[in-house]
Amino acid sequence: MSPTFRSLSIRNYRVYAIGSLISNVGTWMALTAQAWLVLVLTGSGSALGVTVALQLLPTLLLSPLGGVLADRFAKRTVLRVMQVMMAVPAAVLGVLAVTGVVATWQVFVLAFVFGIGRALEAPSRQSFVPEMVGRDELGNAVALNSASFNAGRLIGPAAAGLLIAALGGGVVGTGWVILVNAASYGAAFLALSMLDQDRLTPTPVIAAGRGAIREGVRYVRSRPDLVLVMWCVFFLGGFGMNFQITSALMATDEFGKGASEFGVLGSALAVGSLAGSLLAARRARPRLRFIVLSGLAFSVVQIASGLMPTYYTYMAVLPLVGMSVLTMATTANAMIQMTSAPVMRGRVAALYVMVFIGSVPFFAPGIGWVAETLGPRTALVSTGMLGGLGILAVTTWYLRHSDRQDVTWRRAALDLRWEHARRADLRGRPDSGGRLRLPQRLREHRAVGSGHDRDATPVR
Repeated sequence: MSPTFRSLSIRNYRVYAIGSLISNVGTWMALTAQAWLVLVLTGSGSALGVTVALQLLPTLLLSPLGGVLADRFAKRTVLRVMQVMMAVPAAVLGVLAVTGVVATWQVFVLAFVFGIGRALEAPSRQSFVPEMVGRDELGNAVALNSASFNAGRLIGPAAAGLLIAALGGGVVGTGWVILVNAASYGAAFLALSMLDQDRLTPTPVIAAGRGAIREGVRYVRSRPDLVLVMWCVFFLGGFGMNFQITSALMATDEFGKGASEFGVLGSALAVGSLAGSLLAARRARPRLRFIVLSGLAFSVVQIASGLMPTYYTYMAVLPLVGMSVLTMATTANAMIQMTSAPVMRGRVAALYVMVFIGSVPFFAPGIGWVAETLGPRTALVSTGMLGGLGILAVTTWYLRHSDRQDVTWRRAALDLRWEHARRADLRGRPDSGGRLRLPQRLREHRAVGSGHDRDATPVR
């Protein structure tokens, strides 16, 4: 099997990936339909920004709780419960739209309820992958998860746009598309139920008690490499993950296009995103400089997209935008999964999701206002510049505060290393005596013989 798809040779992961792909297609169809529904109801870019913010706000507020759930309960059980929790608001919104009684405030409320399920589900979904594939194939499986997500982005928006247009381009058409998404969660639920539990390798669960979230935060703060990654994905999420707003307004306001052309833009973006995910899947180990450079590449192509003169030139640049975003995000995700201590993996994944996806509500209403007031081109150029400056600033901080003060800045910048990567399972920074400062629960876990400390091979 090609090294790009080697994780699919594992039966459990193959079943899981099929269910996820179906669900991802439905999700992207619904996101496209929801954006179009808000534009039909309000004609407002600001309202579209509020919808995106409300849907993602629970990620910012509840992801740490989702991380605790992932570390405290069986992840497969959590995932099955959350499929139902996400299907219900999608079904309600679809019925309201099909019957023609939907109002904007209902879209806002149901987007927020859906976001709650998504926030609680994401950490378990991220940290469940190692239980199916093991450490050796983890990086590849994480990248293929992103490829599945972006295959859904490739198929979903175009299918949604064509279906909405075929049904008249109005509210009713969006409702039927959203109902398709509600049904797609059944595929994910079925795939989770079909997994061979004897072939799973569950990670140890933590005992109930206070301080689990604070413990996860302390763990990340003890790792300067994780701090750098979190800041990079914060800038990428906040300034780069507002495609529902910018592409919708570029299609309608700048180019005078309709629902089907808007859907095609989403698929063009997904072509590059899928390519970026597959590119990351071929890499055996994540590199820090790969994350930083792909983030800076995103800044450049985001600015370029805002300067494109026609619908077709704008569409031609979108694959490069998608490739840079997903190359960075997939590599960062693989890094936190591969280098976090097993008992901390759910909480670290939760913080990653909170920072990456949860940063969007901070900026979505403002970006929507800028796009509506000053034009979507201004929004694209300004967000590209701000994202790039943010990544440069945090990389400079990392170089100044890393433990590699014996080398020149130029050499450090060309060879960014993971600080303490996989040293004693990457559980912390060494203290003055060379020992690792471990949180109390990690010390207890180590004392009962986890066996992970034997792996002391450094990662670059």
